[in-house]
Amino acid sequence: MPEPVFRRVLLKLSGESLMGDLDYGTDPERLKAVAHQIRTVHDRGVEMAIVVGAGNIYRGMAGAAAGMDRATADYLGMLATVLNALPLQDALEKLGVHVRVQSAISVAEVAEPYIRRRAMRHLEKGRVVIFAAGTGNPFFTTDTAAALRATEIHAEAILMAKNGVEGVYSADPREDPDAQMIPEITHMEALRRELKVMDATALALCMENRLPLYVFNMDDERNIDRIVCGERVGTLVTTS
Repeated sequence: MPEPVFRRVLLKLSGESLMGDLDYGTDPERLKAVAHQIRTVHDRGVEMAIVVGAGNIYRGMAGAAAGMDRATADYLGMLATVLNALPLQDALEKLGVHVRVQSAISVAEVAEPYIRRRAMRHLEKGRVVIFAAGTGNPFFTTDTAAALRATEIHAEAILMAKNGVEGVYSADPREDPDAQMIPEITHMEALRRELKVMDATALALCMENRLPLYVFNMDDERNIDRIVCGERVGTLVTTS
């Protein structure tokens, strides 16, 4: 493989990517496979930060739809991301990778508080940093947390790992058999067409900061490594 083209990236992992064949929760074998992919890229000298979702445990929107107060539901979702961050940390450490979990809400016994300069120092020292609890605020998704943290730490790209799809499509491929994969698109066009790249707030933040997104299928264990080495995989979302 060629040398990496990125020095620092942020990987956005959905909670569903950790489920494997389970209906909910975290599959230990899937967790190991994801950890191996991260270690492969980390061993190339690429500084890696990770934002993890919680769709495998709890969805704040689903709780709100069931009658729960939206803010309360979102706080439950934030706590669920911590439940995903800790086993991912454990899986990486078993592979010899130094990891720090930083949480946007206070869980001092299990994670550091999010401090931007400390996070950047961890990355410079070769540690993987996992950002948990989203932005720490209700009404914002982990997509927005990924865009915000990537901008704050000066990441050069966001790698959006999807579960079971190859990239961004013109429509939902699970509902429309004529949906076409889009190899490259701008942030503005994705917003205008309301494509499900990430939520609108996150996409607008990426556009404003000219932050490219690589949307790819997590099922292929080579994809993260291929992207950081400059190979075109999935869909590239850029400003121009």
